[in-house]
Formats: sequence, C-alpha cells, structure tokens
Amino acid sequence: MRTDLRIEVVRRGAEIEVAGRLDGRSAPVARAVLHSTIDEGEGDVLVHLGGLDIWDASGLGVIVGAHRRAQQAGRRLVLTEVPPRQLRLLRATRLHRVLTVEPLAAAS
Repeated sequence: MRTDLRIEVVRRGAEIEVAGRLDGRSAPVARAVLHSTIDEGEGDVLVHLGGLDIWDASGLGVIVGAHRRAQQAGRRLVLTEVPPRQLRLLRATRLHRVLTVEPLAAAS
C-alpha cells in the first residue's frame, strides 16, 4: 500500500479495518477494498473505524456508496468503532439513520 496516502485499509474476510485519513487522495484505495469485499461474499461487511483520524466529503461518499452497493447485493455494511468526531458528523447529517452504526461487541 502507498504510504503517502496516509491511510491503511486491511481486509480480513468480511471485516475491514480503516486507519488514518479517508479523504480525496485515499478514497479510491478504500473504495476498491470495500467494493471487492462486498462483491465477493455474503452476510454483513464489518468496517472497523477505530483507527480513523479524519474523513472528508470524499471519504464519507465512499462509505455511503459502499452502503448502497451492499444493499444492492443483499448485504449490510456495518460501521463499528466509529470515532466520536465522525459519529457527530453522521448525526449532524442524519446519516446515522441510513447507515448501520454499531459498537464492536466486547470479546468474551
């Protein structure tokens, strides 16, 4: 992965961890991983955002686009560990009503 993008997107099956900046420069990388994950499997796609520093309109657009793609595929995109700053933005834009946002279940 290119380090100049300041993003890390790691896929483990139907789970994706996003860390760093999800912005206009890194959006294509995140979009490609999300789309391939949605297209290649079944069930929920979990997107862990605990390491996310910031997202801009492009990054948020990637998430909304992936949500739509998942719906069309009969799947559900689930955002977990959403940082407080990004959660406030989801609430302010009322996207928390459209997107599935859940805390990560504590390990037993």
